[in-house]
Amino acid sequence: MRLLQATARPFVVFVERFYPDPLVFAIALTGLVFALAWWLTPASPLELVVHWGDGLQRLLAFMAQISITLITAHALAHTDAVRRILIVLSRVPKSAFSAYAFTCFIAGVASLISWAFCLVAGALVAREVAIQARDRGIKVDYALLVASAYGGLVIWHMGYSGSAPLFVATPGNALETALGGLIPVSETIFAPWNIALALITLVTIPIVCALMAPPAEDVVEIPDHVHSQPDDPLAAESSSAGPETLARRLDNSRFFTLALGGLLVLYLINWFTTRGLDLNLNIVNWTFLAAGLLLSRSAAHYVRLVAHASMTVGQVLIQYPFYAGIMGIMAGSGLASIMAGWFTAIASADTLPFWAFLSGGLINMFVPSGGGQWVVQGPIFLEAAKALGTTPSHIVMGVAYGDQWTNMIQPFWTIPMLAIAGLHMRAIMGYCFVILIATFFIFGGGLLYLGA
Repeated sequence: MRLLQATARPFVVFVERFYPDPLVFAIALTGLVFALAWWLTPASPLELVVHWGDGLQRLLAFMAQISITLITAHALAHTDAVRRILIVLSRVPKSAFSAYAFTCFIAGVASLISWAFCLVAGALVAREVAIQARDRGIKVDYALLVASAYGGLVIWHMGYSGSAPLFVATPGNALETALGGLIPVSETIFAPWNIALALITLVTIPIVCALMAPPAEDVVEIPDHVHSQPDDPLAAESSSAGPETLARRLDNSRFFTLALGGLLVLYLINWFTTRGLDLNLNIVNWTFLAAGLLLSRSAAHYVRLVAHASMTVGQVLIQYPFYAGIMGIMAGSGLASIMAGWFTAIASADTLPFWAFLSGGLINMFVPSGGGQWVVQGPIFLEAAKALGTTPSHIVMGVAYGDQWTNMIQPFWTIPMLAIAGLHMRAIMGYCFVILIATFFIFGGGLLYLGA
């Protein structure tokens, strides 16, 4: 326990002193990529500016998809039934150790369903666990609790919404020709080796989080302004306010959301019946939309849930074009190919998935998008896999593991969770460095064992 406490402390201090705000981080990365591309590629400064500007719009369609994912997952997590489940779950931990471990475990399970659901549900569970602990007199450090919830995100690419495996399983994707067809999720997400690594991580990381707990005298409990927030953020918005008119009765009727949700369920049943486990990001979105509609009180209630969810999406949307611009520089100048080439040049057939993992982790710092990142570096690693005889699905998951791995120190995806938790990124990121170190051995070791 003391070892992990001591390991976490310098990272916490480093982040508090030197880690910038996520938007500043994105701007600094833009400057770094511009400098690297100018140095390592033949592109001129003007050409790099053009690549950057052209790249700003590259992920607009994907931005729309992830916006729907975030909003529908957030709305689902705030429906009455799901909130009751989360509140009941928050009462399970009886000690500080179990509070950290339990929060991380629940967030990890949520991340296997959806990265967006993890960010929302993890933040709500962390907040509820902190409130219950404080009310019971159990000293729990709120920053570590939220960091534990964010740590659950480290396995999201191994589950239902993993964008890289879903991308290569989606007809018409940009790499379908290079792949020689589609790679079904039975060879990636539902491969036995991926499931085994996910379970190992799901057991190990909660223990790591719990062992990082600071001494009781250093614990900073949940802030009063967060503790005093109402359990239901929509409680003050009464749907029955005002005169009872036909229009208001229609707005507050559950018939319409049940009908629309039921229609989506029928579509999803037909989809899976005719196509099997054919998942893609759109199907994930319609799943969450259907569940949210079915569990909401009415159309008016679901509209309020969506409006409340939209507050957590703004910072993500404003930053995504800048990361798309970074991707434009890296792809247009050839910098991404050069960086991926560093790893493929030293790889063998057995170690290529491991080097894909490290390359994915590095490039994820500049392009925090699983699908977009795969488009940038996928062709390079697929060509190397073809030459070396490496199984393509291992390469897909190697890049995916790298993406989820360095998400732990890439502040972009902390934004939705911290908006709900009421903390700044610097409060949790130091602990996330330790999770990064621990998962390096799990993911890296697993891929090396797979290739042996």
